[in-house]
Amino acid sequence: MSNTFVIAEAGANHDRKFAQAFRLIDVAIKSGADAVKFQTYSSDTLYSKYTPDFAGHKNIPELIKSIELPREWQKELKLYCDDNGIEFMSTPFDERAVDELYDLGVKRFKIAGFESTDPRLVKYVASTKLPLIISLGIGTDFNTMVQIKNWILEVNNNPDITFLHCNNAYPTPFEDINLKHMSNMIYNGLKGVMKFGLSDHTEGILTPPIAVALGAEVIEKHYTIDRSLSGPDHPFAIEPDELKEMVKNIRLVEKMMNIKSEQYTKSEKGFSMARRSVIVKGDVKQGDIITKDNITTKRPLLEDSIPAVEYYELIGKHFTKDLGDDVILTRDDVKWIF
Repeated sequence: MSNTFVIAEAGANHDRKFAQAFRLIDVAIKSGADAVKFQTYSSDTLYSKYTPDFAGHKNIPELIKSIELPREWQKELKLYCDDNGIEFMSTPFDERAVDELYDLGVKRFKIAGFESTDPRLVKYVASTKLPLIISLGIGTDFNTMVQIKNWILEVNNNPDITFLHCNNAYPTPFEDINLKHMSNMIYNGLKGVMKFGLSDHTEGILTPPIAVALGAEVIEKHYTIDRSLSGPDHPFAIEPDELKEMVKNIRLVEKMMNIKSEQYTKSEKGFSMARRSVIVKGDVKQGDIITKDNITTKRPLLEDSIPAVEYYELIGKHFTKDLGDDVILTRDDVKWIF
C-alpha cells in the first residue's frame, strides 16, 4: 500500500495573523503531514451581499472578509513550506486565485465541496492540467461525479483526479459520515478509474485511519493551534497533538495493510515451530507401510520435518529406516516413489 497523502487543513485558522500562519505550518511539519493547505478567496467573489444569515452566522460576507487570507502572504508561506519539506496548497475560490497559485508553482489544486458543482470554476482549475483533488458532499452521487469528470475532460483529456468523500456539516455526526459510501465507490469497479479519499469533519481523530483501512488514498483534516480561539473554523478542528497522533495512526494502518500475499512475516517466523508436523506412532521398521496407525500429528514443525498438511499424502508409502516412537518424521524417512 502506498503512503496516504495527508493534508493538514489550516483553512482560515490563521485569523489573519501572519505569525500564526507560520505557526500552523510548523505544526503541520511536526505532525508528519504531507501538505499544509490554506484557502484563497475574496468575500466579494464568494458571496452575494444579499446572502441571508445561515448556519448560526450573521452577515456572511463580512464574516468571510474578516477571515480572508491576505494574498500577499502566499509567496512567503509557500517559500517557507518549500524550505521545510512540506507541500504548500491553497484552495482557490475564484479565477484570480487559480492564476496566483499556479504562478506560485503549486503542485496540485484542491476544489472545495461547495464549489465542485460549479462548472465554470471546475473547468478553469482543470485547464491548468495540474492534478486535482475534489471534495464532494451534499448528497453527491455517482452521476454527479461523472458530470464533474466530464467537465474536466472538456479541457484536459488526461486528468489526474482524486475525489474526496465528504459530509459538509461542521462538525459531522459520526452516524452521518457514511464511510460505506466511500468504500463502495472504491471497490465497485471505480478503483483504478478514479482515486478516492476523505475530507473529514467529524470530531477527533478516529475516522481518518478507518477511512485509510477502507482504501482512502488522501486524507484532509482541519486543525488549529488552539480550539478555544475565536473564529468559525476553530471549534471543530483538531489540535497539534491530535494531528500528530492522527498521522501516526494513519501510518500504522498503512503498515497493517502492506502485506501483499499470505506469507510469514518477520515477526511470525520464530513461531512456525508451534505448528504441527507428522510424528511416528510406535516403533516402525524399514519397509513398513505408512498407515493411520503408525503416524500421528503433533508439534513442533521443524525446517526438515513433514508438515501436518501432508499427513494424508503419506498413507500407503513406506518407511526408509527403523524409527522409534514419537520421532519427528523427515522427508528422508519416507520412500516417495516406488
